[in-house]
Amino acid sequence: MGNVNAVILGTGRAYPEGVITNADLETMVDTSDEWITTRTGIKQRHRAADNEYTSLFAVRAARQAIERARIEASDIDLLICATVTPDQILPATGCLIQAELGAHRAAAFDLVAACSGFLYGLTLANQMIRSSQSRYALVIGAEILTRYVDYTDRGTCVIFGDGAGAAVLGGTTSERGILSARIRSDGRYAEQLFSPGGGTRLQPTAETLSGGMHFFKMRGNELFKVAVRSMIEVSTEVLTEAGYKPEDIKLFVPHQANQRITDAVADKLGVDSSKVYSNIAMHGNTSSASIPIALDECVESGMLQEGDLVLMASFGGGATWGAVLTRW
Repeated sequence: MGNVNAVILGTGRAYPEGVITNADLETMVDTSDEWITTRTGIKQRHRAADNEYTSLFAVRAARQAIERARIEASDIDLLICATVTPDQILPATGCLIQAELGAHRAAAFDLVAACSGFLYGLTLANQMIRSSQSRYALVIGAEILTRYVDYTDRGTCVIFGDGAGAAVLGGTTSERGILSARIRSDGRYAEQLFSPGGGTRLQPTAETLSGGMHFFKMRGNELFKVAVRSMIEVSTEVLTEAGYKPEDIKLFVPHQANQRITDAVADKLGVDSSKVYSNIAMHGNTSSASIPIALDECVESGMLQEGDLVLMASFGGGATWGAVLTRW
């Protein structure tokens, strides 16, 4: 198969019915709607109920993406679940999703790249399809982040929400599809956003749990600078490689981390604000799920049409970052 591109054939999204508004948080921690909105752009975020879990929403989003791609689950031969909040340590949440969907032919696994997970997954799926190792790939970003939020820490509890998004990819010999993709990481920034407890270094014990070591810890000011710089650099890389300029983009879909980060990246890239999609006000930061959720909203609202040039960029804990340029 020469000159094959991987094209997104269908998208889907799902999130809990439960919602935490800024007004709710005002009763839980020393904060205010004005403080949260000014610093993050967030007004509310979804929160899963105690009996809900990551794969539940991943399966719902995946089924919608499969239906819209007009294929059967049994056609999928690659399933990537990007998540930092798996159902359990073993087996991979991807395998649990595979069984629920009936995608029994698929190689299924989890990918841990925090907020960049979905773009990492797209990049891998693109290479598998281009090399004829895969015909149909399902890439999912799914998170239940609120299980790891300390509701006494106003710096982090206002940010994170729950949800899942999915995309089905297939091969095309047309001019559509992924034109360029780049993923990067730098572990020297690990402690700018991390969860120290729960692994083999700090095992889950009564002491680590009572000390909140499993909760997310973040150094927001330092993270902001690295995120903006990294997203601009990698976005410029993929545009240059594909032979395009920022003004050629029809839609810019960044990871929904913070409205100020989105604004700064778009401004420094030279992307007009009318071309930048933001839904952070309604969902908060859903990590690996944010870009696929946003994509599906754009599709459903009619904002995306065949032939549109779409730039996606992300930055997450690790630190990880990446960008994908695709022709819809």
